[in-house]
Amino acid sequence: MRRPLEGLRVLDLGTRIAAPFCAGILGEQGAEVIKIEQPQGGDPLRDLGPFIDTDDGPYSLYWAVEGRGRKSVTLDLRREEGQAIFRDLAAASDVVCENFRPGTLERWNIDPSQLDSRLVTVRISVFGQDGPKSLRPGLDRNGVAYGGLLHLTGEPDRPPVRPGVTVTDYLTGVFSAQAAVALLYERDARGSGVGGVIDAYLYGSALRILEWSIAAYDKLGVVRNRTGNRLEHSAPLDNYPSKDGRYVCIVAAAQNNFERLCAAMDRPDLLTDERYATPQGRASNNTAINQIVADWALALTAAEIEERCVANDVPVGTAYDAADLSNDEHVIARGDILTVDDPVIGAVRQQAPFPRFAGEPHPEPSGAPRLGADTDEILGSVLGYDSARLADLRDRAII
Repeated sequence: MRRPLEGLRVLDLGTRIAAPFCAGILGEQGAEVIKIEQPQGGDPLRDLGPFIDTDDGPYSLYWAVEGRGRKSVTLDLRREEGQAIFRDLAAASDVVCENFRPGTLERWNIDPSQLDSRLVTVRISVFGQDGPKSLRPGLDRNGVAYGGLLHLTGEPDRPPVRPGVTVTDYLTGVFSAQAAVALLYERDARGSGVGGVIDAYLYGSALRILEWSIAAYDKLGVVRNRTGNRLEHSAPLDNYPSKDGRYVCIVAAAQNNFERLCAAMDRPDLLTDERYATPQGRASNNTAINQIVADWALALTAAEIEERCVANDVPVGTAYDAADLSNDEHVIARGDILTVDDPVIGAVRQQAPFPRFAGEPHPEPSGAPRLGADTDEILGSVLGYDSARLADLRDRAII
């Protein structure tokens, strides 16, 4: 199995999602990921539900997914000796990922200015490392709001609605992993020998995906607003309710797709109706044409809608939930859900690494580690600590 980042070592200093997700992506492409956690408690994600009961108490399924594929080392970074150990680990590593509030690493004496120049440091925050708002506290929801995405999400006559997952945490992690690989390429393949610092921030990932919003405001004075599941200038397009209570997304605004949808609905008359015959006409009669499709869909089950659309090459998809995904023949055939051997709860199905290299199976990540499970191994193999030194550090709660 191809592992293009094999041989690289990543130190995951992050908590919750963004920085650990960045490190996890690098790990799924072959890097060794070492998670540095406080000796007491570790990553707060370990305490975030949903939980499954075990002999050791409640166990976070969130942690089981996002903690996978790495080793856990406990190290008290608030103490000078812990900081010195971290600097030694960093000197033997390639990437550091962190998402503390700006200034935290500086207070701990482990900021990039005090680390090896070969290191690539990914610094993730809500508002960035500088600027008048950089020190504000915040989480994903604040990034979604400040980055302009929350304003666009939901129905036009209702309050904004958050996306269903912590989207800026994950997006920022993805953007950051790509940037880290770019700096590693410059350091190694192009021979600069120098890493660098990546300043990634949650609101920036939302801002970057706002499509034409800023340009339209700049040149047209247009402030883009929520449109729900429909688009003002594109129809028919919606998540249409079905007879069996599902929602089916049909995208048929383009002329060729609309013609195919008319065939699927047995409504050739719509193609000669001047209100709907052209994209411009359908845009002007957006509500009416969407209602026609909605009435047709409501008389059929989701499976029947999909069957008719697929038979006529119309873009279609039922809104899937976790049960649908876990049992869908295509998802199963592609290997998009795999079984991870978790050290606490055993076999647990979860989403596979993404993307994969063509013609190869998904890599199979190791289970999320118990807190500090790999401390002795890493400090012994990387820094050469013997059992006596490890015992002394543990007695003094450094590890």
